[in-house]
Amino acid sequence: MTLTHRERLQACITDDTALDRPPVALWRHFPVDDQDPETLAAAALDFQRRYDFDLVKVTPASSFSIKDWGAEDVWEGHTEGTRRYTKRVIEDPHDWERLPALSPSSPHLARQLACLRYIRTDLSPETPLLQTVFSPLAQAKNLAGGERLVVHLRRHPEAVLKGLETIAETTRRFIEACMNIGIDGVFYAVQHAQAGLLTFDEYKTFGLPNDLTSLKPAKSLWCNLLHLHGLNVHFELITQSLFPDHLFQIVNWHDRETGPSLAEGLKNDLGAVCGGINQKTIVFGNRSEVQKEAADAIAQTGGRRFILGTGCVVPVIAPHGNILASRQIVEGAE
Repeated sequence: MTLTHRERLQACITDDTALDRPPVALWRHFPVDDQDPETLAAAALDFQRRYDFDLVKVTPASSFSIKDWGAEDVWEGHTEGTRRYTKRVIEDPHDWERLPALSPSSPHLARQLACLRYIRTDLSPETPLLQTVFSPLAQAKNLAGGERLVVHLRRHPEAVLKGLETIAETTRRFIEACMNIGIDGVFYAVQHAQAGLLTFDEYKTFGLPNDLTSLKPAKSLWCNLLHLHGLNVHFELITQSLFPDHLFQIVNWHDRETGPSLAEGLKNDLGAVCGGINQKTIVFGNRSEVQKEAADAIAQTGGRRFILGTGCVVPVIAPHGNILASRQIVEGAE
């Protein structure tokens, strides 16, 4: 029996034997289009119509969450579809303490909510919809710049913690507003849980408490996806069960570039893992190389509690044929 996208993901997460095939989901940025809610919605819907993935992850520019504080950025052709920041909001350590908590009705946050409404209206209710949410530390990095953030949190921790609390409260309010529109989960992007940026203890001090505040409303959602970005990630967040049980049903990381492997990740008490295809392979490889990595990922996991995807966004220069190959291979994994 062929399942709907929703049924397939639910069966995957719960390890239901009724699963007909491994789910597959890739996502990408839509530069230029992401500056307007209607064009971003249209681009996301067109991508879904073309490839028929098992979930739609809405990928706005990272600046959507901080422009109402005054940040500015520009599109310069980055292959991942990301934008370069041209104006930071935080310069002096005391600037963290001056950040006001924002309402979801703030102009740029409201525009992203409008985008979600457009998508939810046109997208089948049987296709799960996830909104990208950047962790407070990730937003703080974009407000201050990466190096300045780390210097401030080590030399002026109280000021930074005050700012992070404000960002977390703003994020909590935004997630609540997204839930009122009918999302199925959040794609929660954590960028600082990697040893090259912060120690694990530093992340537990500056990251984790604000993650938990931000995510309070999302506890009732069934399709939350945790994205651990970067190399040498602190997978202890999962192995030590530092998030509440069942807060994240799916975990995604750059499994082809850093540990643990998908098979190792599955040994932990989580719903499903997502990954298997290297970003470089989907851009520079050919169809057979993409399908070889996908087949290996399916073999690692036995096709259970596994969603085929990439470790991060699909670069905007990825060939159509390679994206299509990743979609087609799961049909033969029944």
